[in-house]
Amino acid sequence: MLKAVQLKKTFNEGTVNEKLALQDLSLTLPDGDFAAIVGSNGAGKSTFFNAIAGSFYVDEGSLYLDDLDITFMPEHKRSRMIGRLFQDPLLGTAPHMTIEENLTIAYLRASGHTSAFSRSAEKERRFFREQLRELDMGLEDRMEQPVGLLSGGQRQALTLLMATVVTPKLLLLDEHTAALDPQTAAKVLALTARIVRDRNISCLMVTHNMHQALELGNRTLMMDSGRIVFDVSGEERAAMTVQDLLDRFKQGAGSELNNDRILLSE
Repeated sequence: MLKAVQLKKTFNEGTVNEKLALQDLSLTLPDGDFAAIVGSNGAGKSTFFNAIAGSFYVDEGSLYLDDLDITFMPEHKRSRMIGRLFQDPLLGTAPHMTIEENLTIAYLRASGHTSAFSRSAEKERRFFREQLRELDMGLEDRMEQPVGLLSGGQRQALTLLMATVVTPKLLLLDEHTAALDPQTAAKVLALTARIVRDRNISCLMVTHNMHQALELGNRTLMMDSGRIVFDVSGEERAAMTVQDLLDRFKQGAGSELNNDRILLSE
């Protein structure tokens, strides 16, 4: 379970570029919850993810993962418990290393091992091959190929597998299909939903697609000006339309959502 308590973060404080990025943001994400987050550029979505991942420390507030206080835990230690995917398929992998080598690094980091495989190497290779086969992209037969030769969709699917090869306590998806073509994006989203469901992973996913925000997972959050202005789940969410979301955003934020990318999403 993730628990964020009254998070606050200001960048460039005391300068003309001062920006209040998070303000009194609180959220509880129980085990197995899959929440989609919608908000305009600058709403604080990626900043919230960076705070959770440990890219910086918040100015005020606390963060807990299960019963562990991670507020001031270094980023590299949090990465053993938190998986993360970015919008750019080029991030998250080493292009000159093979598929197997990338998976090995991800496995070692998440499992806390400090030495390379030895006698168990073949066992791990079989495990990786089985996991890759489930992606249904033929990557199980290309384990010795450099990741840089993969397409964007293949690379993002591999990154998803790397983030979950050891089941994380939390998965952060920062528009992880936005750079993919619609067909590939749909396939990666289906893989995402299956992995999150089958492993009961707590997940936060940023999306600009209003329909996805209502269809994927079991919960929808809307952010504005560094705070959560709307949080819906259950039967109320199931009955909502995109227009309902826009209306509720206006009620919570005090103004209409003004972002063409979101409003024109299919």
